[in-house]
Amino acid sequence: MTNERYLFSSESVTEGHPDKVADQISDGVLDAILADDPMGRVACEVLCTTGMVFVSGEISTKTYVDIPRIAREIVQSIGYTRAKYGFDSETCAVLTAIDEQSENIAVGVDNPLEVREHLVPEEEIAQVGAGDQGMMIGYACNETEEYMPMTISLAHRLARRLSQVRKDGTIPYLRPDGKTQVTLEYEDGRPLRADTIVVSAQHHPEARAEDIRSDILRHVITPVVPATLMDPGTRIFVNPTGRFVKGGPMADTGLTGRKIIVDTYGGIVAHGGGAFSGKDPTKVDRSAAYMARYAAKNVVAAGLADRCQIQVAYAIGVAQPVSIMVDTFGTAKGITDAEITRRIRAHFDFRPAAIIRDLDLRRPQYKRLAAYGHMGRIDLDPLPAWERTDRAALLSGQ
Repeated sequence: MTNERYLFSSESVTEGHPDKVADQISDGVLDAILADDPMGRVACEVLCTTGMVFVSGEISTKTYVDIPRIAREIVQSIGYTRAKYGFDSETCAVLTAIDEQSENIAVGVDNPLEVREHLVPEEEIAQVGAGDQGMMIGYACNETEEYMPMTISLAHRLARRLSQVRKDGTIPYLRPDGKTQVTLEYEDGRPLRADTIVVSAQHHPEARAEDIRSDILRHVITPVVPATLMDPGTRIFVNPTGRFVKGGPMADTGLTGRKIIVDTYGGIVAHGGGAFSGKDPTKVDRSAAYMARYAAKNVVAAGLADRCQIQVAYAIGVAQPVSIMVDTFGTAKGITDAEITRRIRAHFDFRPAAIIRDLDLRRPQYKRLAAYGHMGRIDLDPLPAWERTDRAALLSGQ
Protein backbone atom coordinates (compact mmCIF):
# COMPACT_ATOMS: atom_id res chain seq x y z
CA MET A 1 0.00 0.00 0.00
CA THR A 2 1.49 3.36 -1.01
CA ASN A 3 0.87 6.86 0.28
CA GLU A 4 -0.19 8.04 -3.16
CA ARG A 5 -3.43 9.98 -3.20
CA TYR A 6 -6.18 9.13 -5.67
CA LEU A 7 -9.83 9.86 -6.38
CA PHE A 8 -12.60 7.28 -6.49
CA SER A 9 -16.28 7.77 -7.38
CA SER A 10 -19.50 5.79 -6.86
CA GLU A 11 -23.06 6.58 -7.86
CA SER A 12 -26.55 5.70 -6.68
CA VAL A 13 -30.05 6.35 -7.98
CA THR A 14 -33.44 6.89 -6.35
CA GLU A 15 -36.31 4.43 -6.39
CA GLY A 16 -37.89 6.54 -9.14
CA HIS A 17 -35.05 5.94 -11.59
CA PRO A 18 -36.48 3.89 -14.48
CA ASP A 19 -34.07 0.98 -14.01
CA LYS A 20 -34.97 0.83 -10.33
CA VAL A 21 -38.68 0.93 -11.14
CA ALA A 22 -38.07 -2.20 -13.22
CA ASP A 23 -36.02 -3.87 -10.45
CA GLN A 24 -38.70 -3.20 -7.84
CA ILE A 25 -41.47 -4.67 -10.01
CA SER A 26 -39.34 -7.77 -10.72
CA ASP A 27 -38.70 -8.31 -7.02
CA GLY A 28 -42.31 -7.45 -6.16
CA VAL A 29 -43.44 -10.33 -8.37
CA LEU A 30 -40.85 -12.63 -6.76
CA ASP A 31 -41.96 -11.68 -3.24
CA ALA A 32 -45.62 -12.29 -4.09
CA ILE A 33 -44.82 -15.78 -5.39
CA LEU A 34 -42.57 -16.72 -2.45
CA ALA A 35 -45.25 -15.60 0.01
CA ASP A 36 -47.48 -18.48 -1.10
CA ASP A 37 -45.02 -20.81 -2.85
CA PRO A 38 -41.54 -20.73 -1.27
CA MET A 39 -40.34 -23.31 -3.80
CA GLY A 40 -41.42 -21.24 -6.81
CA ARG A 41 -38.90 -20.72 -9.58
CA VAL A 42 -38.77 -17.15 -10.82
CA ALA A 43 -36.74 -15.27 -13.41
CA CYS A 44 -38.75 -12.09 -13.93
CA GLU A 45 -37.55 -9.29 -16.21
CA VAL A 46 -39.25 -5.90 -16.60
CA LEU A 47 -39.04 -3.14 -19.19
CA CYS A 48 -40.77 0.17 -18.51
CA THR A 49 -41.14 3.15 -20.79
CA THR A 50 -43.62 5.95 -21.42
CA GLY A 51 -47.02 4.69 -20.32
CA MET A 52 -46.07 1.01 -20.32
CA VAL A 53 -44.71 -1.79 -18.13
CA PHE A 54 -43.71 -5.02 -19.89
CA VAL A 55 -43.18 -8.04 -17.62
CA SER A 56 -41.52 -11.12 -19.10
CA GLY A 57 -39.56 -14.14 -17.97
CA GLU A 58 -39.76 -17.74 -16.85
CA ILE A 59 -41.86 -18.62 -13.81
CA SER A 60 -42.83 -22.05 -12.49
CA THR A 61 -45.15 -21.92 -9.48
CA LYS A 62 -48.24 -23.50 -7.98
CA THR A 63 -49.70 -20.13 -6.97
CA TYR A 64 -51.28 -17.23 -8.85
CA VAL A 65 -50.21 -13.63 -8.57
CA ASP A 66 -51.86 -10.61 -10.14
CA ILE A 67 -48.86 -9.15 -11.94
CA PRO A 68 -50.62 -6.01 -13.26
CA ARG A 69 -51.84 -5.17 -9.74
CA ILE A 70 -48.37 -5.67 -8.27
CA ALA A 71 -46.81 -3.46 -10.93
CA ARG A 72 -49.35 -0.66 -10.45
CA GLU A 73 -49.03 -0.71 -6.66
CA ILE A 74 -45.25 -0.41 -6.88
CA VAL A 75 -45.40 2.40 -9.43
CA GLN A 76 -47.87 4.22 -7.15
CA SER A 77 -45.74 3.74 -4.02
CA ILE A 78 -42.74 5.22 -5.83
CA GLY A 79 -44.70 8.34 -6.65
CA TYR A 80 -45.64 8.12 -10.33
CA THR A 81 -49.28 9.02 -9.80
CA ARG A 82 -50.00 11.65 -12.44
CA ALA A 83 -50.24 11.27 -16.21
CA LYS A 84 -48.26 14.50 -16.67
CA TYR A 85 -45.20 12.63 -15.35
CA GLY A 86 -45.42 10.45 -18.48
CA PHE A 87 -45.84 7.41 -16.29
CA ASP A 88 -48.91 6.88 -14.11
CA SER A 89 -49.84 3.89 -11.96
CA GLU A 90 -53.50 4.05 -12.93
CA THR A 91 -53.22 4.56 -16.67
CA CYS A 92 -50.01 2.76 -17.70
CA ALA A 93 -50.42 -0.41 -19.72
CA VAL A 94 -49.10 -3.59 -18.08
CA LEU A 95 -48.23 -6.33 -20.58
CA THR A 96 -47.04 -9.83 -19.61
CA ALA A 97 -45.20 -12.58 -21.46
CA ILE A 98 -44.44 -15.39 -19.00
CA ASP A 99 -43.23 -18.94 -19.77
CA GLU A 100 -42.29 -21.83 -17.50
CA GLN A 101 -38.69 -22.43 -16.49
CA SER A 102 -36.74 -24.50 -19.02
CA GLU A 103 -36.84 -28.20 -18.14
CA ASN A 104 -33.13 -28.39 -19.00
CA ILE A 105 -32.37 -25.91 -16.22
CA ALA A 106 -34.86 -27.48 -13.82
CA VAL A 107 -33.32 -30.95 -14.04
CA GLY A 108 -29.90 -29.62 -13.02
CA VAL A 109 -31.33 -27.62 -10.12
CA ASP A 110 -33.62 -30.37 -8.82
CA ASN A 111 -31.21 -33.24 -9.41
CA PRO A 112 -27.63 -31.97 -9.16
CA LEU A 113 -24.57 -33.74 -10.51
CA GLU A 114 -23.55 -34.94 -7.04
CA VAL A 115 -26.84 -36.86 -6.69
CA ARG A 116 -27.00 -38.07 -10.31
CA GLU A 117 -23.52 -39.57 -10.02
CA HIS A 118 -24.18 -40.94 -6.51
CA LEU A 119 -21.46 -38.83 -4.94
CA VAL A 120 -23.69 -37.96 -1.98
CA PRO A 121 -26.97 -39.38 -0.63
CA GLU A 122 -30.12 -37.78 -2.07
CA GLU A 123 -31.18 -36.48 1.34
CA GLU A 124 -28.04 -34.39 1.76
CA ILE A 125 -27.97 -30.62 1.30
CA ALA A 126 -26.43 -31.06 -2.17
CA GLN A 127 -29.94 -31.70 -3.49
CA VAL A 128 -30.06 -28.28 -5.18
CA GLY A 129 -27.69 -27.66 -8.08
CA ALA A 130 -26.56 -24.23 -9.19
CA GLY A 131 -29.15 -22.61 -11.46
CA ASP A 132 -26.49 -21.29 -13.81
CA GLN A 133 -22.77 -21.15 -14.38
CA GLY A 134 -20.84 -17.98 -13.59
CA MET A 135 -18.86 -16.18 -10.93
CA MET A 136 -20.08 -14.01 -8.07
CA ILE A 137 -18.24 -11.44 -5.98
CA GLY A 138 -18.55 -10.56 -2.31
CA TYR A 139 -16.70 -7.69 -0.66
CA ALA A 140 -16.32 -5.87 2.61
CA CYS A 141 -14.02 -3.20 4.03
CA ASN A 142 -13.75 -1.29 7.30
CA GLU A 143 -14.35 2.22 5.91
CA THR A 144 -17.89 2.50 7.34
CA GLU A 145 -20.04 0.95 10.05
CA GLU A 146 -21.79 -1.18 7.44
CA TYR A 147 -18.43 -2.48 6.14
CA MET A 148 -18.94 -0.85 2.75
CA PRO A 149 -16.85 1.55 0.65
CA MET A 150 -17.58 5.08 1.83
CA THR A 151 -18.23 6.34 -1.71
CA ILE A 152 -21.18 4.00 -2.36
CA SER A 153 -22.39 4.32 1.23
CA LEU A 154 -22.65 8.11 0.96
CA ALA A 155 -24.15 7.94 -2.54
CA HIS A 156 -26.92 5.62 -1.26
CA ARG A 157 -27.59 7.83 1.76
CA LEU A 158 -27.90 10.89 -0.49
CA ALA A 159 -30.31 9.04 -2.79
CA ARG A 160 -32.45 7.82 0.11
CA ARG A 161 -32.49 11.32 1.57
CA LEU A 162 -33.52 12.75 -1.79
CA SER A 163 -36.55 10.46 -1.83
CA GLN A 164 -37.32 11.16 1.82
CA VAL A 165 -37.49 14.95 1.44
CA ARG A 166 -39.68 14.51 -1.63
CA LYS A 167 -42.13 12.21 0.12
CA ASP A 168 -42.36 14.09 3.42
CA GLY A 169 -42.84 17.44 1.69
CA THR A 170 -39.60 19.05 2.86
CA ILE A 171 -38.85 19.84 -0.81
CA PRO A 172 -42.33 19.64 -2.33
CA TYR A 173 -41.40 20.34 -5.95
CA LEU A 174 -39.19 17.26 -6.35
CA ARG A 175 -40.30 14.33 -8.50
CA PRO A 176 -39.33 10.65 -8.24
CA ASP A 177 -36.29 10.34 -10.52
CA GLY A 178 -32.84 11.22 -9.25
CA LYS A 179 -29.15 10.31 -9.18
CA THR A 180 -26.28 10.94 -6.81
CA GLN A 181 -22.52 10.58 -7.12
CA VAL A 182 -19.73 10.90 -4.58
CA THR A 183 -16.03 11.31 -5.33
CA LEU A 184 -13.67 10.97 -2.39
CA GLU A 185 -9.94 11.56 -2.19
CA TYR A 186 -8.08 8.61 -0.68
CA GLU A 187 -4.62 8.18 0.77
CA ASP A 188 -3.19 4.82 1.75
CA GLY A 189 -6.61 3.30 1.14
CA ARG A 190 -8.42 5.59 3.58
CA PRO A 191 -10.89 8.38 2.66
CA LEU A 192 -9.52 11.85 3.39
CA ARG A 193 -12.01 14.33 1.96
CA ALA A 194 -14.96 14.80 -0.35
CA ASP A 195 -13.69 16.04 -3.70
CA THR A 196 -17.01 16.20 -5.62
CA ILE A 197 -20.69 15.69 -4.77
CA VAL A 198 -23.22 15.43 -7.61
CA VAL A 199 -27.00 15.42 -7.09
CA SER A 200 -29.40 15.36 -10.03
CA ALA A 201 -33.02 15.67 -8.92
CA GLN A 202 -36.13 15.66 -11.09
CA HIS A 203 -38.33 18.65 -10.33
CA HIS A 204 -41.49 20.60 -11.15
CA PRO A 205 -41.01 22.74 -14.29
CA GLU A 206 -41.57 25.98 -12.37
CA ALA A 207 -38.90 25.30 -9.72
CA ARG A 208 -35.97 27.73 -9.95
CA ALA A 209 -32.42 26.44 -10.26
CA GLU A 210 -31.15 28.59 -7.40
CA ASP A 211 -33.88 27.30 -5.08
CA ILE A 212 -33.18 23.69 -6.03
CA ARG A 213 -29.48 24.08 -5.31
CA SER A 214 -30.08 25.83 -2.00
CA ASP A 215 -32.69 23.34 -0.81
CA ILE A 216 -30.69 20.25 -1.79
CA LEU A 217 -27.55 21.60 -0.17
CA ARG A 218 -29.46 22.37 3.02
CA HIS A 219 -31.81 19.39 3.26
CA VAL A 220 -29.95 16.61 1.44
CA ILE A 221 -26.17 17.09 1.28
CA THR A 222 -25.49 18.77 4.63
CA PRO A 223 -27.41 16.19 6.72
CA VAL A 224 -25.70 13.27 4.96
CA VAL A 225 -22.07 14.10 4.14
CA PRO A 226 -19.98 14.49 7.31
CA ALA A 227 -18.65 18.01 7.77
CA THR A 228 -15.20 16.53 8.46
CA LEU A 229 -15.03 15.43 4.82
CA MET A 230 -16.01 18.80 3.37
CA ASP A 231 -13.52 21.59 2.76
CA PRO A 232 -13.34 24.76 0.64
CA GLY A 233 -12.12 22.71 -2.29
CA THR A 234 -15.12 20.36 -2.34
CA ARG A 235 -17.10 20.82 -5.54
CA ILE A 236 -20.88 20.50 -5.40
CA PHE A 237 -22.96 20.07 -8.56
CA VAL A 238 -26.75 20.16 -8.32
CA ASN A 239 -28.57 19.49 -11.60
CA PRO A 240 -25.48 20.48 -13.60
CA THR A 241 -27.42 20.63 -16.91
CA GLY A 242 -29.62 23.33 -15.37
CA ARG A 243 -33.00 21.55 -15.52
CA PHE A 244 -34.28 18.05 -14.88
CA VAL A 245 -38.01 18.16 -15.59
CA LYS A 246 -38.50 15.16 -17.86
CA GLY A 247 -37.50 12.02 -16.00
CA GLY A 248 -38.45 8.49 -15.08
CA PRO A 249 -39.56 5.97 -17.72
CA MET A 250 -40.82 8.82 -19.90
CA ALA A 251 -37.25 10.04 -20.37
CA ASP A 252 -35.34 6.76 -20.33
CA THR A 253 -36.41 3.14 -20.77
CA GLY A 254 -35.92 1.15 -17.57
CA LEU A 255 -34.68 -2.44 -17.53
CA THR A 256 -34.26 -4.99 -14.76
CA GLY A 257 -30.65 -5.61 -13.81
CA ARG A 258 -29.06 -2.57 -15.40
CA LYS A 259 -27.74 -1.10 -12.14
CA ILE A 260 -25.57 -3.96 -10.92
CA ILE A 261 -22.76 -1.69 -9.71
CA VAL A 262 -25.24 0.47 -7.76
CA ASP A 263 -26.65 -2.77 -6.30
CA THR A 264 -23.26 -3.93 -5.01
CA TYR A 265 -20.03 -2.08 -4.18
CA GLY A 266 -19.97 1.03 -6.35
CA GLY A 267 -17.27 -0.23 -8.69
CA ILE A 268 -14.51 -0.54 -6.10
CA VAL A 269 -14.03 -4.25 -6.91
CA ALA A 270 -14.86 -6.68 -9.68
CA HIS A 271 -18.42 -7.81 -10.50
CA GLY A 272 -19.42 -11.24 -11.71
CA GLY A 273 -21.88 -9.69 -14.16
CA GLY A 274 -25.12 -11.29 -12.97
CA ALA A 275 -28.03 -9.16 -11.79
CA PHE A 276 -30.11 -9.92 -8.69
CA SER A 277 -33.67 -8.63 -9.04
CA GLY A 278 -36.45 -10.97 -10.12
CA LYS A 279 -34.44 -14.15 -9.48
CA ASP A 280 -35.38 -16.80 -6.93
CA PRO A 281 -32.56 -18.03 -4.65
CA THR A 282 -31.71 -21.13 -6.71
CA LYS A 283 -30.11 -18.61 -9.08
CA VAL A 284 -26.59 -18.32 -7.71
CA ASP A 285 -26.23 -14.91 -9.37
CA ARG A 286 -28.21 -13.75 -6.37
CA SER A 287 -27.79 -16.23 -3.54
CA ALA A 288 -24.05 -16.85 -3.91
CA ALA A 289 -23.37 -13.11 -4.16
CA TYR A 290 -25.16 -12.71 -0.83
CA MET A 291 -23.17 -15.57 0.70
CA ALA A 292 -19.90 -14.15 -0.58
CA ARG A 293 -20.78 -10.79 0.99
CA TYR A 294 -21.62 -12.60 4.26
CA ALA A 295 -18.25 -14.35 4.33
CA ALA A 296 -16.28 -11.24 3.34
CA LYS A 297 -18.00 -9.10 5.97
CA ASN A 298 -17.18 -11.64 8.67
CA VAL A 299 -13.54 -11.75 7.57
CA VAL A 300 -13.23 -7.99 8.03
CA ALA A 301 -15.31 -7.97 11.23
CA ALA A 302 -12.95 -10.62 12.62
CA GLY A 303 -10.04 -8.25 12.05
CA LEU A 304 -8.33 -10.63 9.63
CA ALA A 305 -8.06 -7.91 6.94
CA ASP A 306 -9.08 -4.32 6.22
CA ARG A 307 -10.50 -5.30 2.82
CA CYS A 308 -11.69 -8.66 1.53
CA GLN A 309 -12.96 -9.70 -1.89
CA ILE A 310 -14.28 -13.21 -2.43
CA GLN A 311 -14.91 -14.72 -5.85
CA VAL A 312 -16.97 -17.91 -6.07
CA ALA A 313 -17.76 -19.74 -9.32
CA TYR A 314 -20.24 -22.48 -10.28
CA ALA A 315 -21.09 -24.92 -13.05
CA ILE A 316 -24.78 -25.21 -13.87
CA GLY A 317 -26.41 -28.21 -12.20
CA VAL A 318 -23.50 -28.79 -9.80
CA ALA A 319 -23.89 -28.00 -6.12
CA GLN A 320 -20.30 -27.48 -5.03
CA PRO A 321 -18.63 -24.31 -6.36
CA VAL A 322 -15.81 -24.95 -8.79
CA SER A 323 -13.64 -22.32 -7.10
CA ILE A 324 -13.44 -19.93 -4.15
CA MET A 325 -10.77 -17.22 -4.14
CA VAL A 326 -9.93 -14.58 -1.53
CA ASP A 327 -8.06 -11.34 -2.19
CA THR A 328 -7.34 -9.00 0.72
CA PHE A 329 -5.32 -6.53 -1.39
CA GLY A 330 -2.34 -6.78 0.92
CA THR A 331 -4.34 -5.81 4.02
CA ALA A 332 -4.40 -9.19 5.80
CA LYS A 333 -3.27 -9.11 9.44
CA GLY A 334 -0.65 -11.77 10.04
CA ILE A 335 -2.48 -14.34 7.94
CA THR A 336 -2.30 -15.41 4.31
CA ASP A 337 -5.15 -15.16 1.81
CA ALA A 338 -4.84 -18.95 1.39
CA GLU A 339 -5.45 -19.47 5.11
CA ILE A 340 -8.46 -17.12 5.03
CA THR A 341 -9.80 -19.17 2.11
CA ARG A 342 -9.35 -22.36 4.12
CA ARG A 343 -11.24 -20.90 7.09
CA ILE A 344 -14.05 -19.66 4.84
CA ARG A 345 -14.42 -23.14 3.35
CA ALA A 346 -14.55 -24.57 6.88
CA HIS A 347 -17.24 -22.21 8.18
CA PHE A 348 -19.35 -21.26 5.13
CA ASP A 349 -21.18 -23.78 2.96
CA PHE A 350 -21.49 -22.41 -0.58
CA ARG A 351 -23.75 -25.15 -1.96
CA PRO A 352 -27.00 -23.49 -3.12
CA ALA A 353 -29.29 -25.41 -0.76
CA ALA A 354 -27.04 -24.58 2.20
CA ILE A 355 -26.97 -20.89 1.22
CA ILE A 356 -30.77 -20.85 0.96
CA ARG A 357 -31.03 -22.51 4.39
CA ASP A 358 -28.41 -20.44 6.19
CA LEU A 359 -29.58 -17.08 4.82
CA ASP A 360 -33.32 -17.92 4.92
CA LEU A 361 -33.79 -16.97 1.27
CA ARG A 362 -37.13 -18.63 0.50
CA ARG A 363 -39.21 -15.89 2.08
CA PRO A 364 -40.43 -12.54 0.70
CA GLN A 365 -37.75 -9.92 1.39
CA TYR A 366 -36.46 -8.76 -1.95
CA LYS A 367 -38.43 -5.70 -3.07
CA ARG A 368 -37.02 -3.73 -0.13
CA LEU A 369 -33.52 -4.41 -1.53
CA ALA A 370 -34.35 -3.39 -5.11
CA ALA A 371 -33.43 0.26 -4.49
CA TYR A 372 -30.45 1.71 -2.57
CA GLY A 373 -28.33 -1.42 -2.71
CA HIS A 374 -28.43 -5.09 -1.74
CA MET A 375 -25.30 -4.92 0.42
CA GLY A 376 -24.61 -2.95 3.58
CA ARG A 377 -28.33 -2.53 4.30
CA ILE A 378 -28.12 -2.12 8.05
CA ASP A 379 -30.93 0.44 7.70
CA LEU A 380 -33.42 -2.39 7.15
CA ASP A 381 -35.42 -4.21 9.83
CA PRO A 382 -35.15 -7.14 9.91
CA LEU A 383 -31.50 -7.07 8.98
CA PRO A 384 -30.67 -9.10 5.85
CA ALA A 385 -29.03 -12.34 7.00
CA TRP A 386 -25.89 -11.70 4.94
CA GLU A 387 -25.23 -8.53 6.94
CA ARG A 388 -24.72 -10.42 10.19
CA THR A 389 -21.22 -10.75 11.65
CA ASP A 390 -22.05 -13.81 13.75
CA ARG A 391 -19.25 -15.97 12.31
CA ALA A 392 -16.41 -13.53 12.90
CA ALA A 393 -15.32 -15.30 16.07
CA LEU A 394 -15.21 -18.63 14.24
CA LEU A 395 -13.02 -17.17 11.52
CA SER A 396 -10.64 -15.55 13.99
CA GLY A 397 -10.21 -18.87 15.79
CA GLN A 398 -11.59 -17.61 19.10
